[in-house]
Amino acid sequence: MSSEKKPTFVQSLLAGGIAGTSVDLLFFPIDTIKTRLQSSQGFRAAGGFSGIYKGVGSVVVGSAPGAAAFFSTYETMKKNLHFAEELAPVKHMISASVAEVAACLIRVPTEVIKTRMQTSTYGAHGASSLASARLVLANDGLRGFYRGFGITVMREIPFTSLQFPLYELLKSQLSEKVGRKPLYAHEAAVCGSIAGGFAAALTTPLDVLKTRVMLDTRVRDSSKVKLPSLFSRLRTIYAVEGPKAFFAGVVPRTLWISAGGAVFLGVYEWAVHGLMGI
Repeated sequence: MSSEKKPTFVQSLLAGGIAGTSVDLLFFPIDTIKTRLQSSQGFRAAGGFSGIYKGVGSVVVGSAPGAAAFFSTYETMKKNLHFAEELAPVKHMISASVAEVAACLIRVPTEVIKTRMQTSTYGAHGASSLASARLVLANDGLRGFYRGFGITVMREIPFTSLQFPLYELLKSQLSEKVGRKPLYAHEAAVCGSIAGGFAAALTTPLDVLKTRVMLDTRVRDSSKVKLPSLFSRLRTIYAVEGPKAFFAGVVPRTLWISAGGAVFLGVYEWAVHGLMGI
């Protein structure tokens, strides 16, 4: 079995940054619609179909470094974890999970600003990403930028634990079928689309919960009222809105991540192959 050339840390870093920026800018309007569908204030009150590029500034700042952190960590972990061939899915799950935690350290602050911009949480006072960032800092301090960090990690680890082992499996099977390694970028993109859509649909309830936590603007004050726990939020959503609320935005989320997975992983493979001279 021939050994496959692996990207270096820097190549993964650069290719990941290109891939992350491409997919987030291209599919930002769909993400806005999904976020507004999941908002407790309702789709129309959150902005409907107007201003669908609100908050794009925060994405421009956070996409490249977040995706770069993910792929450089993922590829490094894959190289340094030694598992038997039959345990390859476990290696991919662990690598993707650790990579997501690294990426979330960068991504969550931009997600907080983005979701509040998308739903006009601050009204006219938060007319730009910078203005919204200042309001987060003024109201909640630095901790406010990490509102929802725990639930984001809780969403991303199951998501990547489904997406990346399936992605690597599909790539492996397609490579065997076409008798070629590595795959072309468009072939990897198809594998990424299938894997992303499957993982997105199954983890939508966690995404709904993440959106609700990030949109909660109540100031944390231990001497007064504490923010509700995740279990309390789950129970409230179920009691007030019913079980279907947990799948609010499932169609745009699945379509967005399915198409986004094709772009994200396809562009990554294209960029990394270009950097490696393949």
